[in-house]
This record gives sequence, C-alpha cells and structure tokens, in this order.
Amino acid sequence: MSTPRALDLPDRVRKVTIETGRGSFAALEAMPGRGVCERRPALLVPGYTGSKEDFLAVLQPLAAAGRRVVAIDQRGQYETAAAGSPAGYAPDALADDVIAVAAEVSQQDGGVHLVGHSFGGLIARQAALTPGAGFCSLTLLGSGPAGLDGARAEAVRSLLAQLTGGRPEQLPQRIAQIWEHHLEPQATAEGVPMPIIGFLRDRLTRTSATGLIAMGEYLLAAPDRTAALAELGTAPVLVLYGENDDAWPPDVQDQMAKRLGAERVCIPAAAHSPAVEAPETTASTLTAFWNSAEAGDRRRRADPDQEPAEGASAASAAPSGRRGAGASDDGASRVNSSASPSHGRR
Repeated sequence: MSTPRALDLPDRVRKVTIETGRGSFAALEAMPGRGVCERRPALLVPGYTGSKEDFLAVLQPLAAAGRRVVAIDQRGQYETAAAGSPAGYAPDALADDVIAVAAEVSQQDGGVHLVGHSFGGLIARQAALTPGAGFCSLTLLGSGPAGLDGARAEAVRSLLAQLTGGRPEQLPQRIAQIWEHHLEPQATAEGVPMPIIGFLRDRLTRTSATGLIAMGEYLLAAPDRTAALAELGTAPVLVLYGENDDAWPPDVQDQMAKRLGAERVCIPAAAHSPAVEAPETTASTLTAFWNSAEAGDRRRRADPDQEPAEGASAASAAPSGRRGAGASDDGASRVNSSASPSHGRR
C-alpha cells in the first residue's frame, strides 16, 4: 500500500465532499494561492488499498500552477461510502463514478486532466474509454497495460485468500487480523511513524472488504486494453513511473507507452508511489504535461483542420519524453528508443 509521509493538510488544501448523481465521494481539494483557476482542473484517482491521502504531497504544488486539483477516495475506499452490492465495484461502475466526479469538478466544457495511480490507472483508462467521457488528458501513474504479475500479484492473492471463504459478517474481523498479524508488524519494522501507522490501520479497517475483494480480483485479471486506448486518440496520454517500480516493471510500462504513442517519463529513485516518494518531480512533470496538453488543445481549437504529424497519434501531442526533473539539459536525460524520435525513455 502507499504510505503517506505526513498527514497535515498543506495550506490551501481542504477536505471536501463531491456530490454526484452516483453518490458522495470524499475528496481533498487544492486551490491556487490567489483563488484564480486559470487552467483546466485535475482529478487524481488512488490505487488498491489506497486513498486520497496518497496524493497529499503533490496537491499544493499542482494547484500552484493555477488549477483546481481534486483527489478522491474511490467507492468503498476509506471515507467514501461502500457500494450497495459487489456490482458497484465492477470496472465499468468505478469508471462511471470517476466520470461523474469529473463532471462535477469541471462544471464546464473542456473536461479535466485525469490521473490514475496503479489500480486507479486501470479505472482511469476504463473511464477514458467510455464513449463521450472527454478528458483533457490521461496520466497512467505506476500503472500497467493489464493485470498484475510477479511478487505484487502474489501479495494480492494472499490477501484475497484471507478474505474469501467463510461468512460475510466475518470480513471485518479478518481485515483486523490481517492488519494485526501482517501489515502492522511490517510497517513497524520499516520505521513508519506511529501517527502514520494509526492512519493506515484506520484506512484499511474503514475500507469495504467486499470492495477489496472485487478490486483485487480485477487487479489480477484486468485485460490488456492498450490497443483500444491507442485507437481512441482523443487526448494526450502520459505514462509516468518510478525507476524502481516493483508492481508493473518499468520496461513493461515503457512498452505500453510505445504502443500508446504516449509520452513516458521515468522518475529517478522513485518506486511504485512517485507522488509519495518524489513529490516535487511528480508535480513538476504533471504540470508541464498538463500545460502542454492545454496549449495543444488551444491550437487545435484555433485551427480545427490541423492534423497530427505523420506517425503520431493525438495522444502523442505532448512534450518529448524525459527522465524526470533534475536531469541535465545536455542530452543525458534522453535516450533514443524505437518509438518516434520525440519520445524518450530511461
């Protein structure tokens, strides 16, 4: 799970509730310092076992660029109410939730910039593929083309094995046991501060067990929809990941970016949660990508007959790929790939 390093709300960040036709969603909202939103808003969607707090460190710097930024708990996560049935956690249902929240966040034509972390990336992709969704851009943050594999997948299978079977009314007790016997000792051994451990316990025990099961099963079995997303070509796409990601390996995400014709950025020294591990680099990368996406949209609106360069999709109308903030400007931040020359890789 993502582990925030601090829980205090930064200046200009507050807890809010987003009311939609599909229900209420707990959220953190960040606004520009002067209250002027000059740019398109952004919506951030957390991963499996995660919550809006996973984005705490990037909310203020993202909003400082002149936009409203909202991070949510998905349905059944932490402070957002659970679904009425397991069907409420199906990928289409969760994607419809994201679309409904995005409509409330935007409240005008042009849509929002959508970011999905890990499992949230799979749901953000599903939302982007929904006809008429209309996002300004899509960022897949530490997320892959299909279901998890490897050690992370084994960890999810282990969790599901402990949750499934037996009577439904026993699920809260099982979650408490998982925390007490496995997750809390692990967090303690890693030196996580006690206030953060208390938050992690509260978040897990307040998260819907039914949702954990349904989301976990999809996290393992999600189909590869990269081709469908590439064919969509309606908004720029960014594939953003840490160089030490241990969920979907960097080379898997890199290949996905090539298939999408998307910009790809590798964040040095980060692992699976760049918003926690490298917040400044993550925020600056997202801001640059969003600003470029908006500039491209303005150009297209001014010249509707404009066509993308040959061999490039609409998704690739973004800045050229780079390794992340802090890289040198002498070419060391770029390495040639087999994709279009405008796309860099680690």
